[in-house]
Amino acid sequence: MTTTATATKQFMTSEQLLNDWQGHRNLTRRVIESFPEKELFEFSVGGMRPFAKLAVELIGIGGPALKGIVEGSMEAYNEEAFNPKTKEEILKKWDEETEVINHYFNMISEERFQETFNLFGEYEFPVYQNILYFVDNEVHHRGQGYVYLRALGIEPPFFWERF
Repeated sequence: MTTTATATKQFMTSEQLLNDWQGHRNLTRRVIESFPEKELFEFSVGGMRPFAKLAVELIGIGGPALKGIVEGSMEAYNEEAFNPKTKEEILKKWDEETEVINHYFNMISEERFQETFNLFGEYEFPVYQNILYFVDNEVHHRGQGYVYLRALGIEPPFFWERF
């Protein structure tokens, strides 16, 4: 039997949530690394975007969104803000954004996770739901990357090896 006192206990700390997200980011980085340069930018299946475009989307969401949450800014998502030409550029920006995520995530108090925020001026949800969306979106796009790699005859990283 669950009582109110036990039902309201915290299930996950913000530090655990960030570590989980960064585990996903670590795995997605390894997926990016697995692609040959040309195929990263050109290969697709069934009309989906090449994986480079998916990675750029992920780069453009996490850090900028957290910065917006912390600073109270509702600037629109800018898909054209970063236009890499090489895998090296993507990986460098990925690593830079990892630090941006760490910086801003750690500035969000436990109470703020429950506050509603209008992300990019379009998505009005509690902060924690926005963050879970970032992770869900990354897992979704990484799954597309796995399909691409397998179609190219490349064994993707094991999905459970996130750290």
